Amino acid sequence: MKVSAFTFIRNVVKLGFPAVESIRSVLPMVDEFVVNIGQSDDGTMELVKSLNEPKIKILDTRWNDRMLVKGFVYGQQKTIAHFNCTGDWAFYLEADEIVHENELDNIYDSMERHLGNPKVEALVFDYYHFYGNHATYLDSPAWYRRAPRVIRNSIRAFAPGGLYWIVLDTNKKGRYPRAALANAHIYHYGWVRSEEQMRAKAESVSKFWDGKAPADVNYGNIDPMILKEFKGTHPKIMEGWLPGEPTPFAPNPDHKISSRERRHRLQLKIEKALGIDTCKKHYRLVAG
Repeated sequence: MKVSAFTFIRNVVKLGFPAVESIRSVLPMVDEFVVNIGQSDDGTMELVKSLNEPKIKILDTRWNDRMLVKGFVYGQQKTIAHFNCTGDWAFYLEADEIVHENELDNIYDSMERHLGNPKVEALVFDYYHFYGNHATYLDSPAWYRRAPRVIRNSIRAFAPGGLYWIVLDTNKKGRYPRAALANAHIYHYGWVRSEEQMRAKAESVSKFWDGKAPADVNYGNIDPMILKEFKGTHPKIMEGWLPGEPTPFAPNPDHKISSRERRHRLQLKIEKALGIDTCKKHYRLVAG
């Protein structure tokens, strides 16, 4: 069994992404890691080259800055990286996503177990969305709790907006992939970066989404009911990136709950009462 990993990045240094940590977190279990690097002005290319890792395959690309519709440029760049993978499975990681070293064997075992079952097209991961600091994570229907990150590399699949995969059964019909559980987590640290870095990221992204003005970034303005204390361990590879040992994040006590947040509170009550997950799912679970 051959395993590929892939990502696409641009200006990860000035935007504060733990891109190197992300890549290194899965290198022990993959045969190749395809890194699609868009033209950057902050040393991103040099940073990845400095790893001097033979498993890394670098693609030097230029983004289509005229493609400003619904984030499709992200789908283009993700697909370019994906289509350069040569493994049986392709493992996609975004530059702020890390895999815990204690779960690498679980992921590999899941790939091996389902390799001969064509009904399983993807592997789904549970998520920790850290927020404000790495002592706090989010639990809300607004933040996907599970997402596919490994895709079988012998099916017709692409990512139109870079966010999820569409599998094509015919040229005119697409669907979400059929999936099994990876029995592992993705540690998502995007919202642990400084508010200044998140504002810069939001500005760089917004122009590719119909030019909409980015929403103001203020970590404190959030429903306190969805904040949970993280009591587990972080990946060792993040020790040099994460600061100290913080206390759980304290939101703005004067924040007024929005109608959207009230709707999510209601969803949480329904989830608790019925034992279900109401998050949007970009996959169909067919195996454990």
